[in-house]
Amino acid sequence: MKKKLLLLLCLICCMQAYAQLTPFEQSRDKNYTATYAEVVAYYKALSKTEPQMRLFNYGSTDIGKPLTLVVLSKDKVFDPALIKKQNKRILLINNGIHPGEPEGIDASMMLVRDLLKKRELPKDVVLCFIALYNIDGSLNRGVSRPNQNGPRAYGFRGNYRNLDLNRDFIKADSKNARAFAQILNTWQPEVLLDNHTSDGADYQYIMTLIETQKDKQNPRLAAYTDNTLTPDLYKGMKKSGYEMIPYGAGEQGLPDSGIVSFMETPRFSTGFAAQHNIISYMTETHMLKPFDKRVWATYAFMQNLIGICQRDAKLLGNMKKQVDAEVSRQKTFGLKWDLDESKVDTITFKGYAAEYKTSDVSGLKRLYYDRSKPYTKTVKFYNTYKATASADKPVAYIIPQAWGKVIDLFKLNKVAMSRLAHDTMLSLQMYYIGDYKTGTRPYEGHYVHTDVKLNAVDTKVRFYEGDYIVYVNQPINRYIVETLEPQGVDSFFAWNFFDSILGQKEYFSDYVFEDVAAAMLKNNPALQKQLDDAKAADPKLAGNGRAQLNWVYRNSPYFEKTYLRYPVGRLLTNTKLDLQ
Repeated sequence: MKKKLLLLLCLICCMQAYAQLTPFEQSRDKNYTATYAEVVAYYKALSKTEPQMRLFNYGSTDIGKPLTLVVLSKDKVFDPALIKKQNKRILLINNGIHPGEPEGIDASMMLVRDLLKKRELPKDVVLCFIALYNIDGSLNRGVSRPNQNGPRAYGFRGNYRNLDLNRDFIKADSKNARAFAQILNTWQPEVLLDNHTSDGADYQYIMTLIETQKDKQNPRLAAYTDNTLTPDLYKGMKKSGYEMIPYGAGEQGLPDSGIVSFMETPRFSTGFAAQHNIISYMTETHMLKPFDKRVWATYAFMQNLIGICQRDAKLLGNMKKQVDAEVSRQKTFGLKWDLDESKVDTITFKGYAAEYKTSDVSGLKRLYYDRSKPYTKTVKFYNTYKATASADKPVAYIIPQAWGKVIDLFKLNKVAMSRLAHDTMLSLQMYYIGDYKTGTRPYEGHYVHTDVKLNAVDTKVRFYEGDYIVYVNQPINRYIVETLEPQGVDSFFAWNFFDSILGQKEYFSDYVFEDVAAAMLKNNPALQKQLDDAKAADPKLAGNGRAQLNWVYRNSPYFEKTYLRYPVGRLLTNTKLDLQ
Protein backbone atom coordinates (compact mmCIF):
# COMPACT_ATOMS: atom_id res chain seq x y z
CA MET A 1 0.00 0.00 0.00
CA LYS A 2 2.79 2.38 0.94
CA LYS A 3 4.59 1.57 -2.31
CA LYS A 4 1.46 2.33 -4.31
CA LEU A 5 0.96 5.60 -2.46
CA LEU A 6 4.57 6.58 -3.03
CA LEU A 7 4.27 5.67 -6.69
CA LEU A 8 1.10 7.76 -6.97
CA LEU A 9 2.79 10.75 -5.34
CA CYS A 10 5.75 10.41 -7.70
CA LEU A 11 3.37 10.23 -10.63
CA ILE A 12 1.53 13.36 -9.47
CA CYS A 13 4.83 15.21 -9.03
CA CYS A 14 5.95 14.15 -12.50
CA MET A 15 2.65 15.30 -13.99
CA GLN A 16 2.95 18.67 -12.24
CA ALA A 17 6.52 19.09 -13.41
CA TYR A 18 5.53 18.21 -16.98
CA ALA A 19 2.62 20.65 -16.81
CA GLN A 20 5.09 23.40 -15.95
CA LEU A 21 7.18 22.68 -19.03
CA THR A 22 6.59 25.12 -21.85
CA PRO A 23 5.24 23.93 -25.21
CA PHE A 24 8.74 24.54 -26.61
CA GLU A 25 10.25 22.20 -24.00
CA GLN A 26 7.56 19.58 -24.48
CA SER A 27 8.19 19.36 -28.23
CA ARG A 28 10.52 16.51 -29.16
CA ASP A 29 12.64 18.42 -31.65
CA LYS A 30 12.61 21.76 -29.81
CA ASN A 31 11.51 23.40 -33.03
CA TYR A 32 8.12 24.60 -31.79
CA THR A 33 6.99 28.01 -30.58
CA ALA A 34 3.94 28.44 -28.37
CA THR A 35 0.67 29.70 -29.81
CA TYR A 36 -1.01 32.76 -28.32
CA ALA A 37 -3.55 30.55 -26.51
CA GLU A 38 -0.76 28.38 -25.09
CA VAL A 39 1.18 31.42 -23.89
CA VAL A 40 -1.78 32.91 -22.02
CA ALA A 41 -2.84 29.56 -20.57
CA TYR A 42 0.70 28.83 -19.37
CA TYR A 43 1.08 32.13 -17.53
CA LYS A 44 -2.39 31.91 -16.01
CA ALA A 45 -1.69 28.44 -14.64
CA LEU A 46 1.68 29.53 -13.26
CA SER A 47 0.27 32.65 -11.59
CA LYS A 48 -2.24 30.57 -9.59
CA THR A 49 0.56 28.98 -7.58
CA GLU A 50 3.07 31.86 -7.49
CA PRO A 51 2.36 34.83 -5.19
CA GLN A 52 5.43 36.66 -6.53
CA MET A 53 3.82 36.78 -9.96
CA ARG A 54 0.85 38.75 -11.21
CA LEU A 55 -0.78 39.24 -14.60
CA PHE A 56 -2.12 42.58 -15.82
CA ASN A 57 -4.11 43.31 -18.98
CA TYR A 58 -3.57 46.62 -20.77
CA GLY A 59 -5.63 48.31 -23.44
CA SER A 60 -6.81 46.46 -26.48
CA THR A 61 -4.93 45.40 -29.58
CA ASP A 62 -6.27 45.79 -33.10
CA ILE A 63 -7.67 42.29 -32.90
CA GLY A 64 -9.62 43.08 -29.74
CA LYS A 65 -7.46 41.29 -27.16
CA PRO A 66 -5.53 43.09 -24.41
CA LEU A 67 -1.78 42.97 -23.93
CA THR A 68 -0.84 40.66 -21.07
CA LEU A 69 1.92 41.96 -18.81
CA VAL A 70 3.64 39.39 -16.57
CA VAL A 71 5.12 41.05 -13.47
CA LEU A 72 7.56 39.36 -11.08
CA SER A 73 8.20 41.02 -7.72
CA LYS A 74 10.27 39.38 -4.98
CA ASP A 75 8.50 41.44 -2.31
CA LYS A 76 5.06 40.79 -3.84
CA VAL A 77 4.56 44.52 -4.44
CA PHE A 78 2.76 45.14 -7.73
CA ASP A 79 1.91 48.85 -7.48
CA PRO A 80 4.25 50.79 -9.82
CA ALA A 81 4.11 53.93 -7.68
CA LEU A 82 4.97 52.01 -4.52
CA ILE A 83 7.77 50.18 -6.30
CA LYS A 84 9.30 53.56 -7.17
CA LYS A 85 8.91 54.75 -3.57
CA GLN A 86 10.76 51.62 -2.45
CA ASN A 87 13.63 52.68 -4.73
CA LYS A 88 13.48 49.59 -6.89
CA ARG A 89 14.27 49.41 -10.59
CA ILE A 90 11.98 48.13 -13.34
CA LEU A 91 13.11 46.12 -16.36
CA LEU A 92 10.58 45.80 -19.19
CA ILE A 93 10.99 42.97 -21.72
CA ASN A 94 8.93 42.90 -24.92
CA ASN A 95 8.31 39.71 -26.90
CA GLY A 96 6.74 38.77 -30.21
CA ILE A 97 6.46 42.18 -31.87
CA HIS A 98 7.31 40.18 -34.99
CA PRO A 99 5.68 36.80 -34.27
CA GLY A 100 7.87 35.12 -36.86
CA GLU A 101 10.75 36.02 -34.53
CA PRO A 102 9.39 34.24 -31.45
CA GLU A 103 12.48 33.28 -29.42
CA GLY A 104 11.69 35.80 -26.71
CA ILE A 105 8.20 34.39 -26.24
CA ASP A 106 9.44 30.88 -25.44
CA ALA A 107 12.59 31.97 -23.58
CA SER A 108 10.59 34.30 -21.32
CA MET A 109 8.11 31.55 -20.42
CA MET A 110 10.97 29.35 -19.22
CA LEU A 111 12.81 32.18 -17.51
CA VAL A 112 9.74 33.36 -15.58
CA ARG A 113 9.14 29.84 -14.31
CA ASP A 114 12.79 29.25 -13.39
CA LEU A 115 13.17 32.55 -11.53
CA LEU A 116 10.08 31.72 -9.49
CA LYS A 117 10.74 28.03 -8.86
CA LYS A 118 14.43 28.47 -8.05
CA ARG A 119 13.70 31.54 -5.89
CA GLU A 120 16.15 33.61 -7.94
CA LEU A 121 14.16 36.81 -8.34
CA PRO A 122 16.32 39.93 -7.97
CA LYS A 123 15.59 41.82 -4.77
CA ASP A 124 15.96 45.34 -6.21
CA VAL A 125 14.52 44.86 -9.70
CA VAL A 126 10.90 44.21 -10.65
CA LEU A 127 10.63 42.30 -13.91
CA CYS A 128 7.88 43.04 -16.44
CA PHE A 129 7.39 40.80 -19.49
CA ILE A 130 4.97 41.60 -22.32
CA ALA A 131 4.00 38.01 -23.00
CA LEU A 132 3.21 38.47 -26.71
CA TYR A 133 2.95 41.93 -28.23
CA ASN A 134 1.68 41.28 -31.76
CA ILE A 135 -1.25 39.05 -30.86
CA ASP A 136 -2.82 39.82 -34.23
CA GLY A 137 0.15 38.50 -36.19
CA SER A 138 0.60 35.54 -33.87
CA LEU A 139 -2.91 34.29 -34.63
CA ASN A 140 -2.09 34.46 -38.36
CA ARG A 141 0.07 31.38 -37.97
CA GLY A 142 1.83 29.58 -40.80
CA VAL A 143 5.14 29.73 -42.68
CA SER A 144 6.05 33.06 -44.25
CA ARG A 145 9.82 33.34 -43.70
CA PRO A 146 11.60 30.96 -46.12
CA ASN A 147 15.01 32.36 -45.16
CA GLN A 148 14.67 31.24 -41.52
CA ASN A 149 15.66 27.98 -39.82
CA GLY A 150 12.52 27.17 -37.80
CA PRO A 151 10.37 26.96 -35.87
CA ARG A 152 7.93 24.72 -37.73
CA ALA A 153 5.12 27.30 -37.65
CA TYR A 154 4.95 30.87 -36.40
CA GLY A 155 3.02 34.09 -36.68
CA PHE A 156 3.02 36.75 -39.40
CA ARG A 157 5.07 39.97 -39.27
CA GLY A 158 2.16 42.37 -39.85
CA ASN A 159 -0.68 42.85 -37.40
CA TYR A 160 -4.43 42.78 -38.11
CA ARG A 161 -4.11 46.12 -39.95
CA ASN A 162 -0.99 44.83 -41.74
CA LEU A 163 1.20 47.26 -39.81
CA ASP A 164 4.76 46.47 -38.85
CA LEU A 165 4.40 47.26 -35.17
CA ASN A 166 8.10 47.99 -34.80
CA ARG A 167 7.61 51.01 -37.05
CA ASP A 168 4.54 52.26 -35.21
CA PHE A 169 5.62 53.45 -31.77
CA ILE A 170 5.83 57.19 -32.45
CA LYS A 171 2.80 57.47 -34.74
CA ALA A 172 0.73 54.92 -32.78
CA ASP A 173 -1.68 54.00 -35.55
CA SER A 174 -2.33 50.65 -33.87
CA LYS A 175 -4.11 49.98 -30.61
CA ASN A 176 -1.13 47.77 -29.81
CA ALA A 177 1.18 50.80 -29.76
CA ARG A 178 -1.17 52.76 -27.54
CA ALA A 179 -1.40 49.86 -25.10
CA PHE A 180 2.41 49.66 -25.08
CA ALA A 181 2.66 53.38 -24.31
CA GLN A 182 0.26 52.85 -21.42
CA ILE A 183 2.50 50.08 -20.04
CA LEU A 184 5.69 52.11 -20.55
CA ASN A 185 4.35 55.21 -18.88
CA THR A 186 2.65 53.35 -16.03
CA TRP A 187 5.66 51.26 -15.04
CA GLN A 188 8.38 53.72 -16.13
CA PRO A 189 11.21 51.21 -16.55
CA GLU A 190 14.85 52.20 -16.36
CA VAL A 191 15.76 49.55 -18.95
CA LEU A 192 13.89 48.09 -21.95
CA LEU A 193 14.68 44.93 -23.91
CA ASP A 194 12.91 43.97 -27.15
CA ASN A 195 13.60 40.42 -28.45
CA HIS A 196 13.95 39.82 -32.22
CA THR A 197 15.52 37.64 -34.95
CA SER A 198 17.81 39.07 -37.65
CA ASP A 199 18.29 38.37 -41.31
CA GLY A 200 21.21 39.40 -43.52
CA ALA A 201 24.59 37.73 -43.99
CA ASP A 202 25.60 34.35 -42.58
CA TYR A 203 28.19 34.29 -39.80
CA GLN A 204 29.22 32.28 -36.74
CA TYR A 205 27.27 34.15 -34.06
CA ILE A 206 23.88 33.06 -32.73
CA MET A 207 23.17 36.46 -31.14
CA THR A 208 23.65 40.03 -32.38
CA LEU A 209 22.75 43.17 -30.46
CA ILE A 210 21.32 46.62 -31.08
CA GLU A 211 21.71 49.24 -28.37
CA THR A 212 20.49 52.81 -28.19
CA GLN A 213 22.94 54.67 -30.42
CA LYS A 214 25.39 56.41 -28.10
CA ASP A 215 25.58 59.72 -29.96
CA LYS A 216 21.85 60.39 -29.73
CA GLN A 217 21.60 59.17 -26.16
CA ASN A 218 21.91 61.40 -23.11
CA PRO A 219 25.69 61.67 -22.46
CA ARG A 220 25.38 60.29 -18.94
CA LEU A 221 23.47 57.22 -20.14
CA ALA A 222 25.80 56.83 -23.12
CA ALA A 223 28.87 56.79 -20.87
CA TYR A 224 27.33 54.07 -18.70
CA THR A 225 26.11 51.86 -21.54
CA ASP A 226 29.22 52.33 -23.68
CA ASN A 227 31.74 51.77 -20.90
CA THR A 228 29.95 49.43 -18.49
CA LEU A 229 26.60 47.85 -19.32
CA THR A 230 27.17 46.89 -22.96
CA PRO A 231 30.73 45.54 -22.46
CA ASP A 232 29.53 43.52 -19.47
CA LEU A 233 26.70 42.05 -21.55
CA TYR A 234 29.20 40.98 -24.21
CA LYS A 235 31.45 39.43 -21.56
CA GLY A 236 28.55 37.68 -19.86
CA MET A 237 27.20 36.25 -23.09
CA LYS A 238 30.62 34.96 -24.11
CA LYS A 239 30.92 33.26 -20.73
CA SER A 240 27.44 31.78 -21.25
CA GLY A 241 28.58 30.27 -24.54
CA TYR A 242 26.82 32.77 -26.84
CA GLU A 243 29.45 35.21 -28.06
CA MET A 244 27.81 38.29 -29.61
CA ILE A 245 28.54 40.83 -32.32
CA PRO A 246 26.81 44.19 -32.98
CA TYR A 247 23.82 43.92 -35.31
CA GLY A 248 24.43 45.10 -38.85
CA ALA A 249 26.88 42.63 -40.32
CA GLY A 250 26.16 42.58 -44.02
CA GLU A 251 23.42 45.19 -43.85
CA GLN A 252 25.52 47.50 -46.03
CA GLY A 253 27.10 44.72 -48.10
CA LEU A 254 29.30 41.75 -47.26
CA PRO A 255 30.44 41.61 -43.61
CA ASP A 256 34.03 42.16 -44.77
CA SER A 257 32.98 45.67 -45.79
CA GLY A 258 32.34 46.50 -42.15
CA ILE A 259 29.54 46.77 -39.63
CA VAL A 260 27.40 49.89 -39.35
CA SER A 261 25.71 50.40 -35.99
CA PHE A 262 21.95 50.70 -36.22
CA MET A 263 20.30 54.10 -35.78
CA GLU A 264 16.97 53.45 -34.13
CA THR A 265 14.60 56.38 -34.63
CA PRO A 266 11.45 56.81 -32.52
CA ARG A 267 9.37 54.63 -34.84
CA PHE A 268 11.22 51.68 -33.26
CA SER A 269 10.67 50.49 -29.68
CA THR A 270 14.21 51.34 -28.64
CA GLY A 271 14.14 54.81 -30.22
CA PHE A 272 10.77 55.51 -28.63
CA ALA A 273 12.03 54.40 -25.22
CA ALA A 274 15.11 56.62 -25.61
CA GLN A 275 12.77 59.63 -25.79
CA HIS A 276 11.69 58.64 -22.27
CA ASN A 277 15.34 58.47 -21.07
CA ILE A 278 15.22 54.68 -20.90
CA ILE A 279 18.25 52.49 -21.66
CA SER A 280 17.20 50.20 -24.49
CA TYR A 281 18.44 47.04 -26.16
CA MET A 282 17.19 44.84 -28.98
CA THR A 283 18.44 41.28 -29.33
CA GLU A 284 18.67 39.87 -32.85
CA THR A 285 19.33 36.14 -32.94
CA HIS A 286 20.58 34.81 -36.26
CA MET A 287 17.85 33.37 -38.48
CA LEU A 288 19.93 30.47 -39.83
CA LYS A 289 20.92 29.04 -36.46
CA PRO A 290 18.72 26.23 -35.05
CA PHE A 291 15.64 27.53 -33.27
CA ASP A 292 16.45 25.92 -29.93
CA LYS A 293 19.87 27.57 -29.83
CA ARG A 294 18.28 30.92 -30.61
CA VAL A 295 15.82 30.44 -27.75
CA TRP A 296 18.53 29.55 -25.27
CA ALA A 297 20.72 32.46 -26.40
CA THR A 298 17.80 34.81 -25.71
CA TYR A 299 17.30 33.15 -22.31
CA ALA A 300 20.99 33.69 -21.49
CA PHE A 301 20.89 37.33 -22.56
CA MET A 302 17.92 38.06 -20.32
CA GLN A 303 19.67 36.33 -17.42
CA ASN A 304 22.76 38.48 -17.93
CA LEU A 305 20.78 41.69 -18.26
CA ILE A 306 18.77 40.97 -15.10
CA GLY A 307 21.97 40.23 -13.18
CA ILE A 308 23.60 43.51 -14.21
CA CYS A 309 20.43 45.50 -13.45
CA GLN A 310 20.42 44.00 -9.94
CA ARG A 311 24.13 44.68 -9.50
CA ASP A 312 23.77 48.31 -10.66
CA ALA A 313 20.27 48.93 -9.26
CA LYS A 314 21.27 51.90 -7.12
CA LEU A 315 23.36 53.41 -9.91
CA LEU A 316 20.54 53.02 -12.44
CA GLY A 317 18.08 54.77 -10.13
CA ASN A 318 20.35 57.70 -9.36
CA MET A 319 21.32 58.04 -13.00
CA LYS A 320 17.70 58.11 -14.19
CA LYS A 321 16.92 60.96 -11.77
CA GLN A 322 19.96 62.92 -12.92
CA VAL A 323 19.17 62.37 -16.60
CA ASP A 324 15.53 63.40 -16.15
CA ALA A 325 16.72 66.63 -14.52
CA GLU A 326 19.30 67.26 -17.26
CA VAL A 327 16.80 66.70 -20.06
CA SER A 328 14.36 69.05 -18.33
CA ARG A 329 17.01 71.79 -18.62
CA GLN A 330 18.40 70.76 -22.03
CA LYS A 331 18.22 73.57 -24.60
CA THR A 332 19.10 72.00 -27.99
CA PHE A 333 17.79 68.72 -29.34
CA GLY A 334 18.96 66.64 -32.29
CA LEU A 335 16.20 65.87 -34.80
CA LYS A 336 17.96 63.91 -37.53
CA TRP A 337 21.14 61.85 -37.42
CA ASP A 338 23.48 60.68 -40.16
CA LEU A 339 26.41 58.28 -40.07
CA ASP A 340 29.80 59.96 -39.68
CA GLU A 341 31.90 57.85 -42.04
CA SER A 342 35.05 59.81 -41.18
CA LYS A 343 35.18 58.09 -37.79
CA VAL A 344 35.90 54.38 -38.03
CA ASP A 345 36.72 51.85 -35.36
CA THR A 346 37.58 48.17 -35.83
CA ILE A 347 36.05 45.00 -34.43
CA THR A 348 36.89 41.30 -34.53
CA PHE A 349 34.39 39.43 -36.65
CA LYS A 350 33.86 35.69 -37.05
CA GLY A 351 32.25 34.93 -40.37
CA TYR A 352 32.12 32.48 -43.23
CA ALA A 353 33.73 32.87 -46.63
CA ALA A 354 31.42 34.63 -49.08
CA GLU A 355 31.62 32.94 -52.47
CA TYR A 356 29.70 32.75 -55.73
CA LYS A 357 28.34 29.87 -57.77
CA THR A 358 25.90 29.37 -60.61
CA SER A 359 22.25 29.74 -59.63
CA ASP A 360 19.99 26.76 -60.29
CA VAL A 361 17.16 29.26 -60.77
CA SER A 362 18.58 31.93 -63.06
CA GLY A 363 21.78 30.39 -64.35
CA LEU A 364 23.60 33.52 -63.19
CA LYS A 365 26.09 34.02 -60.39
CA ARG A 366 24.63 33.94 -56.88
CA LEU A 367 26.06 34.62 -53.42
CA TYR A 368 26.41 31.92 -50.79
CA TYR A 369 28.35 31.55 -47.55
CA ASP A 370 30.60 28.52 -47.22
CA ARG A 371 30.36 27.25 -43.64
CA SER A 372 33.30 24.91 -44.27
CA LYS A 373 35.46 28.03 -44.47
CA PRO A 374 35.07 29.97 -41.21
CA TYR A 375 37.31 32.96 -40.63
CA THR A 376 38.18 35.51 -37.96
CA LYS A 377 38.95 38.97 -39.30
CA THR A 378 39.31 42.55 -38.15
CA VAL A 379 36.66 44.60 -39.91
CA LYS A 380 35.63 48.24 -39.86
CA PHE A 381 33.02 49.28 -37.33
CA TYR A 382 31.09 52.51 -37.97
CA ASN A 383 29.57 53.59 -34.68
CA THR A 384 29.50 57.39 -34.79
CA TYR A 385 26.54 59.51 -35.83
CA LYS A 386 26.20 63.28 -36.02
CA ALA A 387 23.13 65.46 -35.74
CA THR A 388 22.33 66.96 -39.16
CA ALA A 389 19.24 68.82 -37.94
CA SER A 390 18.53 70.25 -34.51
CA ALA A 391 16.27 72.75 -32.80
CA ASP A 392 16.45 74.97 -29.76
CA LYS A 393 13.48 74.41 -27.52
CA PRO A 394 11.02 77.28 -26.98
CA VAL A 395 9.68 78.20 -23.56
CA ALA A 396 6.48 76.43 -24.56
CA TYR A 397 4.56 75.06 -27.51
CA ILE A 398 0.96 76.10 -28.12
CA ILE A 399 -1.10 73.27 -29.65
CA PRO A 400 -4.60 74.09 -30.93
CA GLN A 401 -7.11 71.65 -29.49
CA ALA A 402 -8.23 70.81 -33.04
CA TRP A 403 -5.24 68.48 -33.40
CA GLY A 404 -6.76 65.78 -31.26
CA LYS A 405 -4.42 62.88 -32.01
CA VAL A 406 -1.42 64.94 -30.92
CA ILE A 407 -3.17 65.79 -27.66
CA ASP A 408 -4.22 62.19 -27.08
CA LEU A 409 -0.68 60.88 -27.58
CA PHE A 410 0.77 63.58 -25.33
CA LYS A 411 -1.67 62.58 -22.59
CA LEU A 412 -0.82 58.91 -23.09
CA ASN A 413 2.89 59.71 -22.72
CA LYS A 414 2.31 61.72 -19.54
CA VAL A 415 3.29 65.08 -21.04
CA ALA A 416 2.28 67.84 -18.61
CA MET A 417 -0.07 70.31 -20.33
CA SER A 418 -2.21 73.30 -19.37
CA ARG A 419 -5.09 74.93 -21.23
CA LEU A 420 -5.88 78.54 -22.05
CA ALA A 421 -8.65 79.95 -19.88
CA HIS A 422 -9.96 82.20 -22.67
CA ASP A 423 -9.27 83.34 -26.22
CA THR A 424 -5.83 84.95 -26.33
CA MET A 425 -3.78 86.84 -28.94
CA LEU A 426 -0.16 85.73 -28.56
CA SER A 427 3.10 87.09 -29.95
CA LEU A 428 5.16 84.03 -30.84
CA GLN A 429 7.09 82.24 -33.55
CA MET A 430 5.27 80.26 -36.22
CA TYR A 431 6.74 78.05 -38.89
CA TYR A 432 5.77 78.14 -42.56
CA ILE A 433 6.60 75.00 -44.51
CA GLY A 434 9.02 76.18 -47.19
CA ASP A 435 9.65 72.87 -48.89
CA TYR A 436 9.51 69.13 -48.28
CA LYS A 437 9.73 65.82 -50.09
CA THR A 438 7.14 63.08 -49.88
CA GLY A 439 7.56 59.40 -50.60
CA THR A 440 5.96 58.21 -53.83
CA ARG A 441 4.80 54.96 -52.23
CA PRO A 442 3.06 54.44 -48.90
CA TYR A 443 5.18 53.34 -45.97
CA GLU A 444 3.32 51.81 -43.03
CA GLY A 445 0.12 53.52 -44.13
CA HIS A 446 1.69 56.96 -44.66
CA TYR A 447 3.41 59.03 -47.32
CA VAL A 448 6.28 60.16 -45.13
CA HIS A 449 7.68 63.69 -45.46
CA THR A 450 11.45 64.25 -45.46
CA ASP A 451 13.92 67.09 -46.08
CA VAL A 452 11.57 69.62 -44.53
CA LYS A 453 12.55 73.28 -44.94
CA LEU A 454 11.05 75.90 -42.63
CA ASN A 455 10.59 79.65 -42.61
CA ALA A 456 10.24 80.95 -39.05
CA VAL A 457 8.13 84.09 -38.65
CA ASP A 458 7.54 86.15 -35.52
CA THR A 459 3.88 87.06 -35.58
CA LYS A 460 0.67 87.39 -33.61
CA VAL A 461 -1.82 84.54 -33.66
CA ARG A 462 -5.14 84.13 -31.90
CA PHE A 463 -5.50 80.94 -29.87
CA TYR A 464 -8.71 79.89 -28.22
CA GLU A 465 -10.05 78.86 -24.86
CA GLY A 466 -9.06 75.25 -24.27
CA ASP A 467 -5.99 75.24 -26.53
CA TYR A 468 -3.01 73.47 -24.95
CA ILE A 469 0.20 74.93 -23.53
CA VAL A 470 3.16 72.56 -23.26
CA TYR A 471 6.09 73.97 -21.28
CA VAL A 472 9.38 72.42 -22.37
CA ASN A 473 10.82 71.94 -18.89
CA GLN A 474 9.98 68.27 -18.42
CA PRO A 475 11.90 64.96 -18.33
CA ILE A 476 9.88 64.03 -21.45
CA ASN A 477 11.36 67.00 -23.37
CA ARG A 478 12.91 64.79 -26.05
CA TYR A 479 9.54 63.32 -26.95
CA ILE A 480 7.96 66.79 -27.00
CA VAL A 481 10.58 68.42 -29.22
CA GLU A 482 11.19 65.48 -31.56
CA THR A 483 7.50 65.10 -32.31
CA LEU A 484 6.59 68.79 -32.64
CA GLU A 485 9.58 70.09 -34.61
CA PRO A 486 8.65 69.37 -38.27
CA GLN A 487 12.24 68.61 -39.33
CA GLY A 488 12.41 65.63 -36.98
CA VAL A 489 12.88 62.32 -38.82
CA ASP A 490 9.88 60.87 -36.98
CA SER A 491 8.03 64.08 -36.18
CA PHE A 492 4.26 64.19 -36.25
CA PHE A 493 4.57 66.37 -39.36
CA ALA A 494 6.71 63.72 -41.05
CA TRP A 495 3.98 61.15 -40.36
CA ASN A 496 1.24 63.32 -41.95
CA PHE A 497 -0.52 64.42 -38.75
CA PHE A 498 -0.72 67.98 -40.14
CA ASP A 499 -1.20 67.39 -43.86
CA SER A 500 -4.37 69.45 -44.07
CA ILE A 501 -2.29 72.64 -43.75
CA LEU A 502 -0.56 71.74 -47.03
CA GLY A 503 -3.70 72.41 -49.06
CA GLN A 504 -4.75 75.90 -50.11
CA LYS A 505 -8.43 76.62 -49.41
CA GLU A 506 -9.19 79.97 -51.11
CA TYR A 507 -8.43 80.99 -54.71
CA PHE A 508 -9.35 83.73 -57.21
CA SER A 509 -11.17 83.98 -60.53
CA ASP A 510 -8.85 85.39 -63.18
CA TYR A 511 -11.32 87.69 -64.94
CA VAL A 512 -12.42 89.26 -61.65
CA PHE A 513 -9.03 89.48 -59.99
CA GLU A 514 -7.46 91.09 -63.12
CA ASP A 515 -9.09 94.41 -62.24
CA VAL A 516 -8.39 94.06 -58.51
CA ALA A 517 -4.73 93.25 -59.18
CA ALA A 518 -4.33 96.14 -61.61
CA ALA A 519 -5.73 98.57 -59.04
CA MET A 520 -3.41 97.17 -56.36
CA LEU A 521 -0.34 97.64 -58.56
CA LYS A 522 -1.41 101.13 -59.59
CA ASN A 523 -1.93 102.22 -56.00
CA ASN A 524 1.22 100.53 -54.70
CA PRO A 525 4.32 101.40 -56.78
CA ALA A 526 6.54 99.39 -54.42
CA LEU A 527 4.50 96.25 -55.13
CA GLN A 528 4.70 96.97 -58.88
CA LYS A 529 8.49 97.23 -58.62
CA GLN A 530 8.66 93.93 -56.73
CA LEU A 531 6.67 92.27 -59.51
CA ASP A 532 8.88 93.81 -62.20
CA ASP A 533 12.01 92.59 -60.39
CA ALA A 534 10.50 89.10 -60.04
CA LYS A 535 9.71 88.98 -63.78
CA ALA A 536 13.21 90.15 -64.66
CA ALA A 537 14.67 87.36 -62.51
CA ASP A 538 12.32 84.65 -63.81
CA PRO A 539 11.56 84.53 -67.57
CA LYS A 540 8.87 81.88 -66.99
CA LEU A 541 7.02 84.27 -64.70
CA ALA A 542 7.39 87.08 -67.24
CA GLY A 543 5.73 84.97 -69.94
CA ASN A 544 2.84 83.65 -67.85
CA GLY A 545 -0.10 85.97 -67.13
CA ARG A 546 -1.78 83.55 -64.74
CA ALA A 547 1.46 83.18 -62.77
CA GLN A 548 1.74 86.96 -62.44
CA LEU A 549 -1.83 87.18 -61.18
CA ASN A 550 -0.99 84.49 -58.64
CA TRP A 551 2.11 86.43 -57.58
CA VAL A 552 0.00 89.50 -56.90
CA TYR A 553 -2.61 87.39 -55.10
CA ARG A 554 0.02 85.82 -52.82
CA ASN A 555 1.29 89.30 -51.95
CA SER A 556 -2.17 90.72 -51.31
CA PRO A 557 -4.28 90.94 -48.14
CA TYR A 558 -6.60 88.34 -49.68
CA PHE A 559 -4.11 85.50 -49.52
CA GLU A 560 -4.81 83.10 -46.65
CA LYS A 561 -2.33 83.46 -43.81
CA THR A 562 -2.77 79.86 -42.69
CA TYR A 563 -1.68 78.22 -45.96
CA LEU A 564 1.46 76.17 -45.21
CA ARG A 565 1.52 77.57 -41.67
CA TYR A 566 2.40 74.86 -39.18
CA PRO A 567 -0.30 75.19 -36.51
CA VAL A 568 1.86 74.59 -33.43
CA GLY A 569 3.20 77.88 -32.07
CA ARG A 570 6.56 78.41 -30.35
CA LEU A 571 6.42 80.74 -27.36
CA LEU A 572 9.95 82.13 -27.06
CA THR A 573 9.56 84.31 -23.97
CA ASN A 574 8.07 83.81 -20.56
CA THR A 575 4.61 85.23 -21.06
CA LYS A 576 2.00 85.38 -18.35
CA LEU A 577 -0.97 83.35 -19.49
CA ASP A 578 -4.39 82.84 -17.95
CA LEU A 579 -4.74 79.08 -17.67
CA GLN A 580 -7.60 76.84 -16.69
